[in-house]
Amino acid sequence: MALLENLVLVFVAGLITALATGLGALPFFFFEGLSDRRNVILWGLSSGIMVSASLFGLVEEGLAEGTPLEIGIGMAAGVALVVLAHEVLMDTDIDPRQYEEADFKKLVLILGVLTVHSFPEGVAVGVSFADLGLEGGTELLGFTVPVLAIFMTVAISIHNVPEGTAISIPLRSMDVANWKLVWWAVFSSLPQPVGAVLAYGFVRYAREFLPYGFGFAAGAMIYLVLTEFLPEALEIGERLPRGGKPELAGGIAVGVLVMVPLAFV
Repeated sequence: MALLENLVLVFVAGLITALATGLGALPFFFFEGLSDRRNVILWGLSSGIMVSASLFGLVEEGLAEGTPLEIGIGMAAGVALVVLAHEVLMDTDIDPRQYEEADFKKLVLILGVLTVHSFPEGVAVGVSFADLGLEGGTELLGFTVPVLAIFMTVAISIHNVPEGTAISIPLRSMDVANWKLVWWAVFSSLPQPVGAVLAYGFVRYAREFLPYGFGFAAGAMIYLVLTEFLPEALEIGERLPRGGKPELAGGIAVGVLVMVPLAFV
């Protein structure tokens, strides 16, 4: 029974991060969209949060459980899986504009692409709950929850907001209804609660692989920041003075500062 309750809690945490993606669509209920400047700042904030959570949280926690070599192997595996998945899936040019008109075959492929982007973040949530129920955590809803798990859930939730905005922009240009914008944004992150549950179950009952799990999640997330989030921000910022780099740097700095306390818990 305790196992089932733990799995439900981890699933709910992953679901919270997925639902947070829908927040990125809410501005379209009130405005035509976000300005480029605010969008760049949001991507910078997201990038700073994700890298800081990976380094201050996942890598540091991994080093407490294993060796730098084990963390390094895990990080390499996380990067390799994302690269391989991209190579397999990205040959087909898919973007959110196609969501509304996708047939079943196309929808399956879109789900695969979304999994590449969202699954590693779900894994990060699941791994961070590895010490759920053990001493040293924070009492929450009758559970002893690791502080790292709380930070990671909040961090990925914040990160998902600009992702939801990025997904909503092309759909909004097609006059897709606002409530559907929220649905498609959340839909894009649905692999996260699944990844969270699978990762938690694996590292909780195969703890010798825990350092590799921390490394895997950190490597995948850092790689996604460097190869997708930052290029996305720079592309949006091309129309701004100095290419939006000041806004991006400011967002990153704030994101890092938000997560600095994680290094001291």
